[in-house]
Order: sequence, then C-alpha cells, then structure tokens
Amino acid sequence: MLAIGNARIQRLSPASWVESTMPGLRPTLARSITLAAALMGPATEAVSAAQGQLSVRSGSSIPAGAQQLFVLANQARAEAGVSPLKWDSALAAGALLHCERMAVEGPIAHQYRGEPSLTLRAQNAGAHFGLIEENVALGSYIATIHQGWLDSPGHRANLLNPQVDSVGVAVVSGGGVLYAVADYARAVPVLSREQVEATVADLIRRPGLSIVGDASAGRRYCGAGASESGRAEFLIVWEDSDISVLPRTLASRIAAGGYRNAVVGGCAPKDTESGFTSYWVAVILY
Repeated sequence: MLAIGNARIQRLSPASWVESTMPGLRPTLARSITLAAALMGPATEAVSAAQGQLSVRSGSSIPAGAQQLFVLANQARAEAGVSPLKWDSALAAGALLHCERMAVEGPIAHQYRGEPSLTLRAQNAGAHFGLIEENVALGSYIATIHQGWLDSPGHRANLLNPQVDSVGVAVVSGGGVLYAVADYARAVPVLSREQVEATVADLIRRPGLSIVGDASAGRRYCGAGASESGRAEFLIVWEDSDISVLPRTLASRIAAGGYRNAVVGGCAPKDTESGFTSYWVAVILY
C-alpha cells in the first residue's frame, strides 16, 4: 500500500519600499503555497536497505529508515545532475514531530487540527530557511515510499528541486506500515545585524563611493521610514532571505554613479510569525 502527499511554501519575491527624488515603490510580498492532494497507488518492490551510518551536524546518527530515504534521495539527485542535500537535524526534528502525529492520526496530511503549519514547525525546531517543501507518505517499504515520490510529478519536483540544499527526514512505524516525512529547504545563514550590514556594505563598496561607518541613520530609517538627513538623495529598505545580491533598483542607482556616500543599516525583522528567516536592510545614498 502507498499514500503520498506534498507541499511547497516559498517567498517568491522580497518586499521593498523606496524613497528618492523619483516616485516611490509600494511594498510587495508574494508567497506561493501549493498543496497536492494525497495520491493512492499499489506497493512496489521491497526495499534493499542502504548500509552504514551517516553522521549529522549535532554528532548523533541518522535513524535507519530516515537514513535510507536520505541516501536514496541523494542518489536520485546525483542521477538527475542535481547537487546533494545536506542533513539538517532541526528539519529532521520538526519532521519527526509531524511524523509521530501522522502515525497517531491515521490519514496522512500536512497539518492536523491544533498543529503548527509546516513553516512554524520547522522554525520551532530551530531551522532557518527561505524556501521549504514537504513530502509525506504511508507505505509498506522504504523503497516503495521513495519510488512513489519519484513517480509523482509534484513529489519528484520537491525531491529534485535544485533550489533546496538541506533536508530532514523522519520515519515512524505504526499499525504495520511506515509513515514518512521529508522536509526539504533552502537554508539561510544566521547573521547578526552587524554581519548583515557588513555583507551589504561589501556589495555596494566601490571607488568613489564611501561607506559611512556609523549605521545609526540607516537603522533609524528602518523604523521611522523617513530620512534622518536632508542630504539623502536615494533611500531604500528591502527584505530578503538572500542578501548576497542587491535589489535591482539599488544596483542600478549605484552603477549610474553620482553618489559619494552610503549608509547601511540592519533593520529588526518585521514578519516573525511566518517561519521564514529573512533580513531587512536599509541603504541611504547621498
């Protein structure tokens, strides 16, 4: 027997707002949530278990069933020419809580009454991510579950998604069957406000444009939404999980030249209940 289900939750575009000598831009934030209905199918051949133990970051070992799905997933990604997933113990902890809930509730689902959503489960377990996906299943064998995910377009897309780089897997036995949860994510590094400011400053630093060492004006602009300096000619605040690339509007302004100084300020998070890890940054050019 086999029953499977999948979910994908992602922030598709960051929010930003701009003040300058030109008309400002309104904030935009888009999320895509896709839930595929459970698909039923017959059992396939039994599993030939993956051998050996794999160490995770916390120093403990991956449980056998989860290890097998982890190994099979990376084998499938290698065959598809996609980079391997890293084991994330926080994602695995969140997946285990949900997997245990599935074994008790019976019918597989991504969320039960009174249970946190996928994003909040992962956040509560300590995971940091900008994109998260989930495959769930009920089956007789590990190989059956893995093959069922590969044979379903939505589940296969989650498992082989090149945009995810981490995974946590849980397998629980109950009632003579196996319940499985795989949470795939794009990990986000945990940075302090000072590290965020330094990262963005390095991106905009160039000849003729000096970075002001005092970030206080940028930080004030985050909260007040107004410039603390009458000298400012262009101001922007944006949010993203990936701060390795500047917003196009800001990059274009810097490339055009005409500015001599830049202030970078790290803002306090403005959306702490979504589960996503992201950073708000303010930049003032004058």
